[in-house]
Amino acid sequence: MESKRWTVEIFVNEDDNDDITTATAVLYTPAGQRHESVGRARRNPSDRPVPEIGDELAAGRALADLGAKLIGDGAEDVAQLAGPAYEAY
Repeated sequence: MESKRWTVEIFVNEDDNDDITTATAVLYTPAGQRHESVGRARRNPSDRPVPEIGDELAAGRALADLGAKLIGDGAEDVAQLAGPAYEAY
């Protein structure tokens, strides 16, 4: 059995008014592939500012998008390896 380690870095930025939080999730694989996704959260102007909530929402959205991209990449790889579903004669 082989163990592998993939590292995801999440960079979180808030605008000057703490209204919009942007998180960028970057995955580095041992094979040298780099995948990147971005998630955003916007505070309702009537809500009090709680930066941690924006951080969580933006990071969660970035990770969800990254997960969807990885599933898509895996599905494409499977389709390429599988070849045609039937052979024409």
